[in-house]
Amino acid sequence: MSQSTRHHDPSNARRSGGARTSRGTALAALASVIAGCATAGGGPIGNDEQPGAAEQQAMTSVGAKANGQIVWSSSRLGNHDLFVMNTDGSNVHAITKGDAVDWFPRFSPDGARILFTRSKKGWVYERDANTDGKWDIFTVTPDGKQETKVVDNASWGGWITRDEIVYVRSTAVYRRALAGGEETLLVDSTKVPALDGALLQQPELSKDGTYLAITLRGSKRETGIWDLKQHTWTRTGEGCQINWTPAGDEIYWVHPTGNGGSRVLHLPVAGGKPSKSDADLDAITLIDLPGRRSHEYFPQLSADGKWLVWAATQRGHDHDIADYEIYLWEVGTPADTAVRLTFHSGNDRWPDIFIGATASAPSSPTGTASAAEGAAQGKGQEAPAPSTGTADDKSTKGKKKRR
Repeated sequence: MSQSTRHHDPSNARRSGGARTSRGTALAALASVIAGCATAGGGPIGNDEQPGAAEQQAMTSVGAKANGQIVWSSSRLGNHDLFVMNTDGSNVHAITKGDAVDWFPRFSPDGARILFTRSKKGWVYERDANTDGKWDIFTVTPDGKQETKVVDNASWGGWITRDEIVYVRSTAVYRRALAGGEETLLVDSTKVPALDGALLQQPELSKDGTYLAITLRGSKRETGIWDLKQHTWTRTGEGCQINWTPAGDEIYWVHPTGNGGSRVLHLPVAGGKPSKSDADLDAITLIDLPGRRSHEYFPQLSADGKWLVWAATQRGHDHDIADYEIYLWEVGTPADTAVRLTFHSGNDRWPDIFIGATASAPSSPTGTASAAEGAAQGKGQEAPAPSTGTADDKSTKGKKKRR
């Protein structure tokens, strides 16, 4: 599941027919930018594509039935920004904009805010998601307002409740209230022999708060469940992007098999351990699209468990630059009823879905902010960073340039 390394100049040379002169390379790079193929030091801007009549009809009928919103990260403006659209693919618009990389957006349980990870400066690859000093975690409302930094030097932020989040700093997973205060260490892979100092990604807390589903990268490459009480690790298999179903009785994740080289599997879980064998992959497949565009990644279920969004590509794997498109599927229906919602050759990844009316956005991350925090947010500025009592947070006190 490794990601390829980008080299802008060689790719431009290939597109220009192998030109070797500096003038030829420069002209090829300029032509590439004009054509929407890439930006210097960033993601591919790409171009709009038009869905066919049948595709448009499917988007309208299925999306209207879902009746919600989808947020995702897209490179179509440059590096990566957050975009929002209706579940029928309409009203596509950016809610963040700037030269940083914004990704891994997650709706709060009430839909009032979106948690996301932002690079501290310019272009940073997703493969550096666990690198110290490269990321912060922000919130923003679905209409692109009240953009606020909530955690310094962290990534992979997810919601526990509407007022508490879980996130990663290098090899450790923490939880904390958005109101600030001390962060609580949940697990550090350097202190657990079974985890071998691996990089911990996309930690997802179980519904009862007892287990963490985690993807391991670095020294180990697998998915599994960490028992927060017993301090034990249960390997659940190959793949990545493990998560809990909303009911809390199953896990689902991306497995490196399937029609396009990946698919989404699911397994029942009891007591923090899979209660069914994964020997028969076809029997536990959640979605594996037919056809060529069947390289599924970034799956996310709606809070009611009835809808699945993800991104799929027909060629390439690189999370930062491959031509992933966003899909929507009503869980339990035939796989070929899934609808493609985006038609753009840029990079579209990490979607999340919210079904139902979005609650009014609070005036602060918790609705009980200090006057200083409220004033800062009202002006579109960064709120004062809450103290976590950690060296990492205390060493990063400078304000980020407003985007």
